Amino acid sequence: MKMNPTPVLQGQKALVMGIASEHSIAYGCAKAFRKLGAEIAVTYLNEKARAYVEPLAKELEASIFMPLDVQQPGQLEELFQEIGSQWGKLHIALHSIAFAPWQDLQDGLLNCSAEGFMLAMDVSCHSFVRMARLAAPLMREGGAMFAMSYYGANKVVPNYNVMGPVKAALEASVRYLAYELGPKGIRVHAISPGPIKTRAAGGLKDFDMMLNEAEAQSPVHDLVDIEDVGFATAYLATPFARRLTGSTLYVDAGLHIMS
Repeated sequence: MKMNPTPVLQGQKALVMGIASEHSIAYGCAKAFRKLGAEIAVTYLNEKARAYVEPLAKELEASIFMPLDVQQPGQLEELFQEIGSQWGKLHIALHSIAFAPWQDLQDGLLNCSAEGFMLAMDVSCHSFVRMARLAAPLMREGGAMFAMSYYGANKVVPNYNVMGPVKAALEASVRYLAYELGPKGIRVHAISPGPIKTRAAGGLKDFDMMLNEAEAQSPVHDLVDIEDVGFATAYLATPFARRLTGSTLYVDAGLHIMS
């Protein structure tokens, strides 16, 4: 997709959490924010991930580049302390972090362990609430927060298993945060992309079959890519969407209307 978009996010500060590689949905969003003029902060999971993410952060001209493992006490707080110190404000915060233990992803919800369920909920859902709590005081000029969901939050998707209830909780959290933060001029949305071949998706059983079915069933008979998701998300961060909040935006070539 070649375009020279108007820099409608010029002067905005955008935090993007969850880039793992050039195939990440979070990277597609970061690229869109940057193309629209925003200054970017990027996180990476650990030293192993840094080798993959650092070149992307340089490409994005990220002025803040920090490790973030939401399971590590204090790391989220350190990130926002640095944002407060360097920028003093924030306009966009995107959370694209999800995890469930491999075994709990494979064996269906009925056989999911309590420990696996709680871990998936903490990393994939509650960390978004924690992010919102820390981001809100920096959004004195208003802002937008985004969480990455999936169709399996609302309908049964075979093999999505424990992540279905977790993403449902995430979408409910988005609605409640939209209500609580609305008076501060902060809007909150869930983004629900269609199937995209990312590193996270590789943990799902029969994912290639899901891709093929999605392409065949969607009204446009095509799959979306990270750039599609990025620009749709970026639109919601612009003033053009200033009265929109609490929604789940499907970026899936219309797949969600088919069943």
